[in-house]
Amino acid sequence: MSPTRQDAWSQDEDLLLAEVVLRHIREGGTQLQAFEEVGKQLSRTSAACGFRWNSYVRKQYTSGIELAKKQRKDLKRLDDPAEREPIQETAQVAAVQSSPGCEQGITITFPAVIHFLEGIQKQVEVSSSFEEDRMKTSEKIKELEKKAYYLAAENERLTKNLKAIEEDYRSLIEIMERARKMVVLQDEDRQQKVKFQMDKNGNLERVEK
Repeated sequence: MSPTRQDAWSQDEDLLLAEVVLRHIREGGTQLQAFEEVGKQLSRTSAACGFRWNSYVRKQYTSGIELAKKQRKDLKRLDDPAEREPIQETAQVAAVQSSPGCEQGITITFPAVIHFLEGIQKQVEVSSSFEEDRMKTSEKIKELEKKAYYLAAENERLTKNLKAIEEDYRSLIEIMERARKMVVLQDEDRQQKVKFQMDKNGNLERVEK
């Protein structure tokens, strides 16, 4: 038994989830049954499938859900003998009923087929819109990546400039410190050269060395 997956959902998996859920709605099944079916196919838990459907996929198929509910009502009406379409109309779709994909014991009418095809068309339109949005998002991501690369390069350049400024500042401080020490030494040396002596009258006088 394969381990339960917890990775990100792909677009194909979202489409499979939508297809199975809409089919269960159309055929009168429950969403829980749909989640379990998808979970087995994708090696995911039914809870994960339910969360994905309610948090993201369901919003993309609002019109499809309404159409599937309408088709379910149509099928229920067809199953009721008192509300079945006239025999003349059902005879016109005998070829459709005998096709391999049709379930045995269910009468299919042109309105039901038309509704079904309209549902498929709307799903395709939604998928196309989703693909267009995905492409726009992908282009925007590429633009943001380019900006990120540019900002990273600019940051590296500014960092180098900052280091150069810091080095120049340290060099300037060292030069100023050496100059200060030189001035102090010159003052000390000048003071050492000054000498006092007493004259004949007993007064001190300054004598340069």
